[in-house]
Amino acid sequence: MIQHKQQTTIPHTGESGFTIIESLIAMLVASVLLVSIAPVIVLGTATRVQARRIELGTQAARTYIDGVRTGVISAPAATSSGTSLNASDPPTVGGLTCNANAYCTVPATPASNLYCIDGDSSGSCTVGNSKDLLIQAFRYNTASSSATAGYQLGVRVYRADGFSSDGSLKKAPSKQATFTGGMGDRKAPLLEMTTAINPQTNSFNDLCNRLKNVSNAASNSSCN
Repeated sequence: MIQHKQQTTIPHTGESGFTIIESLIAMLVASVLLVSIAPVIVLGTATRVQARRIELGTQAARTYIDGVRTGVISAPAATSSGTSLNASDPPTVGGLTCNANAYCTVPATPASNLYCIDGDSSGSCTVGNSKDLLIQAFRYNTASSSATAGYQLGVRVYRADGFSSDGSLKKAPSKQATFTGGMGDRKAPLLEMTTAINPQTNSFNDLCNRLKNVSNAASNSSCN
């Protein structure tokens, strides 16, 4: 009996797999796609980091304000009588001497003006540290320089790495944007916020004097 050998079927060229040229084209297409989406990934990551930083700055500002309002944190230095909150200059740069949860001694002008929020639990705020936050605080009352009479409290929150000596700090209208493609403008404040601190005594005269518009002669009369 004659046995027939099974013949091996030779695949056609179209079924034999990718050629070297086709593989190179596929790699080129994949590389182009990766290059195209890389900026989107970087932009999204930077935006999330910046949004988180602004969120932490907002929490720090509110915690500071609550501390001042309850007396846990002493009131900041007063601005000159008749000076608006927006006229207060940013802090000077070049150095920081600050213990955690306390006012800095450097910069020292004015005293009790810059408050340290230690973001990395190192016990202090240091120049170049992007996790540490500095709160610039100032109080404003046209009628009295006493903190017990009540005042307007203004705060700016800066990153500690903005205090390096490569440029001055900024103030409004400059601020750090939530949507950013890099590390953000570290010289600009994360946010600015104002609030009213009530007087320790229930005096309508103190409240009237504190809130009246000094640029308006009609409201410049006595509140008695």
